[in-house]
Amino acid sequence: MTSLEPVRETVLDKDGVRLTVEDAIATVTLTNPAKRNAQSPALWRALTEAGRSLPGSVRVVVLRGEGKSFSAGLDRQAFTPEGFDGEPSFLELARRSDADLDAAIAEYQDGFVWLRRNDIVSIAAVQGHAIGAGFQLALACDLRVVASDVRFAMRETSLGLVPDLAGTHPLVGLVGHARALEICATGRFVQAEEAERTGLVNLVVPVEELDAAVLDLAGALLAAPRDAVIETKALLRGAAGRSFEEQRAAERAAQARRLRDLAGLSD
Repeated sequence: MTSLEPVRETVLDKDGVRLTVEDAIATVTLTNPAKRNAQSPALWRALTEAGRSLPGSVRVVVLRGEGKSFSAGLDRQAFTPEGFDGEPSFLELARRSDADLDAAIAEYQDGFVWLRRNDIVSIAAVQGHAIGAGFQLALACDLRVVASDVRFAMRETSLGLVPDLAGTHPLVGLVGHARALEICATGRFVQAEEAERTGLVNLVVPVEELDAAVLDLAGALLAAPRDAVIETKALLRGAAGRSFEEQRAAERAAQARRLRDLAGLSD
């Protein structure tokens, strides 16, 4: 007898990142709980590869971390003279030309920005610490469901750096300039109650209910037709950069495309 149970396939498993796919849901898991899923350039490249490896059938991407913490941020080994094996240290990068340094940081950012693609909806399932690069990885996703023990912090400024993994734009969009500045400049912890109250996260649940809550949300997202969700996400993402009248026009154009598609008149 042929089983009708969905099959979970491991598509990628390298450098602290595992990508599994089950029907329309992909799960990207950070797999180094012993180091609280600390991040490195190799991990960022693996995240980029995960994005490029998504089958076209995937509609929802769940991003999670194994263990008690989502991600404690950048592995401090990056700041040592030797850095990581096979990688230039950050001290070495600092000595490179402006163009080379810009290209290196842009490559790191690639591991984060694909989570904003219009053809998927990404959900960060966050528990425990999400610090620095971990906070920015959660911000890279469209939605955030968090456990009640979550602790966000942006610690880059305390190290003499700035957040540079594409997290500042979504942070300002979610909580506003003043609160974003205060969070980043002080490096303080933002815990679950504040995160929910300020719109930083969509939902707070008990730790033991995190996985179930994320699956429930994924199922609700899959209930709507894919093309309508894609158009809606694109429409909402562009709203901040448009005037009211420009957004009205964008709504009309998007709806015209949907109506023609439903009527079988699309090109």
